[in-house]
Amino acid sequence: MSTPKSLLKAIQYFSDIDRCHDFMVQFRWPNGVTCPTCGSAELYYDGKRRVWTCKAKHAKRQFSVKVGTIFEDSPIGLDKWLTAIWLITNAKNGISSYEVARALDVTQKTAWFMLQRIRLAMGDDSIGPFSGQVEVDETFIGGAARFMHKDKRAEKITGTGGKDKTAVVGLLERHGEGKQSRVHTVVVSDRRRKTLSPIVRQQVTEGSEVFTDALKSYEDLDDVYTHQVIDHAEAYVRGHVHTNGIENFWSLLKRAIRGTYVNVEPFHLFRYLNEETFRYNTRKTNDGERFEKVAGSVSGKRLTYKQLTGKAVATT
Repeated sequence: MSTPKSLLKAIQYFSDIDRCHDFMVQFRWPNGVTCPTCGSAELYYDGKRRVWTCKAKHAKRQFSVKVGTIFEDSPIGLDKWLTAIWLITNAKNGISSYEVARALDVTQKTAWFMLQRIRLAMGDDSIGPFSGQVEVDETFIGGAARFMHKDKRAEKITGTGGKDKTAVVGLLERHGEGKQSRVHTVVVSDRRRKTLSPIVRQQVTEGSEVFTDALKSYEDLDDVYTHQVIDHAEAYVRGHVHTNGIENFWSLLKRAIRGTYVNVEPFHLFRYLNEETFRYNTRKTNDGERFEKVAGSVSGKRLTYKQLTGKAVATT
């Protein structure tokens, strides 16, 4: 299977619905199609409808290549879905739903729903533990008061600093696999020790060198890590002790939010973090490789509109 290497070739390649179908079949079932419900390979195939029927007797015997993926129950064809994946995975500063809507000739609401599903697929739950030298820092995501109308500012901003904003903690492993730094991000409820310390301990192997700022929530990390602190009231760099790498990632994230998305609701923020984290961690790969990575991660990540709008619990 040859994957297109440019946007032009991707549009041409995926303009054929049968080719899109065969492409996803090979990606999803490289060793042969199996029933997503029972795993059986004993199937009937209806080529006209592009659906399989499992020979075993159980519920949901009939399925298509979309079932059990981010595409499930979507009337949008795979030609537009695969082009949308290409667009978002290879847009350096992100791409808005309005741009996708114009490019694919769909409504803005549909484009927004598609992008949120793709962002879910961009989340990498399998990223391994960090080791070596690891930077840890947190930031707040939220609208800048100076950009708001006076009435809106009075409604939204009720305090100073991080109040009324969403806290995010990030970990950056310096020069990890392939000599490439990697990032892991988590939306958190607060910056207390009971919240931040477990995240570091889960993601970073014992014995690693951990760099943080002077936030007291990190003071208990000395027991299993070589914990070094850079106090930003005194300096930003002391030899190799700094958090400049993760702070650079925050600047990239906020540039995408302010410049492309303008406004991100806290309820959806984790998916935008998926997108920016994916983009950072795959920055050394080419367009085709990034596309393949997301296309190969669409299974098992169902997202309905009710879940997206908070009317039902999302599952993966």
